[in-house]
Amino acid sequence: MERNRLWGEPAPGRLASAWRRLRAVLGIGERRVAETLSRLPLALRRGDLAATYLGAEASGDHRRAAAAAIAAADSAAANLEWWQADIWAHRSLWHFEQAEMTLQAARAARRIGEIRTLAGDPESARRYYAEAISEARDIGAQREEGLAALGMGRAQLQLGDVTTARRLAQISIDLLQRSGAPSEEREAALQLRGVERRVGAEREL
Repeated sequence: MERNRLWGEPAPGRLASAWRRLRAVLGIGERRVAETLSRLPLALRRGDLAATYLGAEASGDHRRAAAAAIAAADSAAANLEWWQADIWAHRSLWHFEQAEMTLQAARAARRIGEIRTLAGDPESARRYYAEAISEARDIGAQREEGLAALGMGRAQLQLGDVTTARRLAQISIDLLQRSGAPSEEREAALQLRGVERRVGAEREL
C-alpha cells in the first residue's frame, strides 16, 4: 500500500481524510492566486512601513515586500483597523507565493483568517484557514496546519456550528501534539474541543 509522504501512514491518512470531508461539508473552494497586484490604496501609502514596502515592491524583492506588508498588517490590526490589516495581509500572502515561500504563505493565509474572524466575518475567514491548512500539509508543517485548523474551528464556533468546531479542535490537537507545539497552543485546542462537565450531560466550550 502506498505510504503518505507527509503523514508516514497509509495514504491518504486519517487526518487528511477527515479534513477533506469537512471541506466538502463546509463548501469551501480553492482560492486562485492572482497573477498581479492592484495598486496599493493611496490611504496606505504613508509612513515608514509603506515606504519600505513600496521600495521592495518596485524592485521585485518579494521577501522584503512580504516582511514589510506583514509588519504593516500587524500594526493595523493592533489598532483595530481591520480593512487596512486585511489589505496588507493579502499583499504579504501574494509576495510569499511569488517567492515560493510556502510555509510563510500558509502563515499569511492564517493571519488573514484571524483578521477577518476578529473583524466579525468568520464566514469569509474560513477560506483562508482552509488555504493555510492545505499549504501547510503540502510541506508537512504539522504545527502550522494545527494552528490553522484551530482558527477554522473558532470561526465555525462563531458561526454557531459547535459540532464542526469540536471536530476541527480534535484535528488541531492531534497535529499540535505530533509537532511538539508549545503547551499554550495545545491548551487552546483543548479548550475549543471542550470538556464534559462532571455533573449532567451539558458540555462547555
